Amino acid sequence: MQWTGAVQQKVPCVFLTRVKDEPSSKREHQMFKVIATETLNPVALNADIHNAIPTEKVDGTCCYVALHKDFIWNVDDDFKSVPEFWIPAKGVKQSNGKPYPDENGHIPGWVPVENGNKQYCWHSSAVNYELGVGIILKRHPEDPGALLIYLGYLCELLEQTLELIGTNINGNPYGIGNKKNPIHLLVPHGTLLICDLPALDHKSLISWFDHRQEGKVEGIVWHCKDRSLIKLHRHHLGLGWPLTDTYLSSKPVSISMDLCKFEYEAAPSSLLRKLSKKDYQQFDSLKDIVLD
Repeated sequence: MQWTGAVQQKVPCVFLTRVKDEPSSKREHQMFKVIATETLNPVALNADIHNAIPTEKVDGTCCYVALHKDFIWNVDDDFKSVPEFWIPAKGVKQSNGKPYPDENGHIPGWVPVENGNKQYCWHSSAVNYELGVGIILKRHPEDPGALLIYLGYLCELLEQTLELIGTNINGNPYGIGNKKNPIHLLVPHGTLLICDLPALDHKSLISWFDHRQEGKVEGIVWHCKDRSLIKLHRHHLGLGWPLTDTYLSSKPVSISMDLCKFEYEAAPSSLLRKLSKKDYQQFDSLKDIVLD
């Protein structure tokens, strides 16, 4: 891939959207739906969407890799107070040195994941702070139709955004791990490429989501040459999610978790240690990885 963008603000839909007065199938207790019209969003056209790189939108929680900075922020009384060391997202406009809300009244930002804090235990399970590595899921470099779980250096992921997926994230739509032995993985944005995507119109995209194996995804994110991002969620087209079977969980997966090169003794109960016991093993799918 020649270019990828990072999630630093709300990502617009590839189509213009409208609000429909019906209960949302995406968010419980939301009494309206946001659905796509058949008109391409001018924002997408200005970003040259037809020459963008389509990738799978993964259902998880967004993370950002950055160097720690001593940063304390106070916002006006009109907004909720933010945690200490909160970091405003890149691209957030500022007025008089203070972050300014977008057109929806949001100020996107990041909250540091504290090592040992139970609130972030699932994030922390996929990261080892002593070694400076994360447990990463990506396309297998030697087989585009397969996946690879490996240890990636966090310093090589600086300024990138990733999606945390797994057993205790968003209802676990990919069927990864179990309650006894949960598994959580970090997926760098833009790594799961989509091939042979149809034309950018309603009927073609609905047919692709409905009838193609590659369409069994939460949505599509286009990475544009100007590094902007454009998305399309199944719910924008009136299609359901999650699915019984997903494209991501249908792919074979290999594990490369050699801890010997680190001369590090991981805790027996850690995900790092448990996955390292599966080093060099191959599985038919993510669902088939069962830890001891």
